[in-house]
Amino acid sequence: MKTTREMGAQDEDRKGRLSSVSMAIRILKAFEGDEAEIGVTELARRLGIAKSTVHRLVVTLMAEDFLEQNRETGRYRLGLGLFGLGSLVRNRMDLSTEARTLLMDLRQETDETVLLAVPTGPEIMYLRVQPSRQAVRISAEIGMRAPYHSTAAGRALLAFLPESRMAALTAAPLPLRTPKTVTDPDKLQKLLGNIRRLGYAVEDEENELGMRAIAAPIRDAQAEVVGAVAIAGPVQRLSLKNLNGFAEPLLVAARAISARLGHRGSLAGSES
Repeated sequence: MKTTREMGAQDEDRKGRLSSVSMAIRILKAFEGDEAEIGVTELARRLGIAKSTVHRLVVTLMAEDFLEQNRETGRYRLGLGLFGLGSLVRNRMDLSTEARTLLMDLRQETDETVLLAVPTGPEIMYLRVQPSRQAVRISAEIGMRAPYHSTAAGRALLAFLPESRMAALTAAPLPLRTPKTVTDPDKLQKLLGNIRRLGYAVEDEENELGMRAIAAPIRDAQAEVVGAVAIAGPVQRLSLKNLNGFAEPLLVAARAISARLGHRGSLAGSES
């Protein structure tokens, strides 16, 4: 059990970290004006922060590529790390926008819940959800996160990631979500190989008992897999035969979304 003094010290430490984050954000926002480059002295003056504090935060931001220094003038400008994050947000917004109508059409055709998923670090996240209109349907919300290894959408993404990224996501002990979840690395690799061959992934009560799903990858203009579209529903309606019957309309939708993002060619094929 922690003492009152220890708890107070932890609170102060947390407040200090939050204050540093706030000041770092203020430094980045200082570049929103017309000036592309600003020096430490000027940043300190504008923000009312000590020069030593500004310098410490600038060094941290440079280490993350959020700022870079002009060697000739010693002044700072926004770095490519921010450009990368901005591009990621823009790409996801483009994906969500371009997919919207096609997801609605796929839900209309299958009368099951249709989901759009994107990779987010160690998990996937559902960017769009078109719920089934039937009384019994799966429960999913925008922003919900799920594992790669046990979901159809996650495996549709995982199968086409570069080998190093795939290995990192499957290296750690994988949680057993249900008694049917595949967690053995060798079996999972065989499963992913089959997904690459077919171009789509099937989930049979491996993430949630009573639910099945099928998913296909979405590629952008650079042929990189940036998302997955999935059809999911309860086992009472979706036998494995019925589920596999959705493969063709699913692939048609995935190809159409990919085409809107500028992709030309097949969705299948490993990217390494």
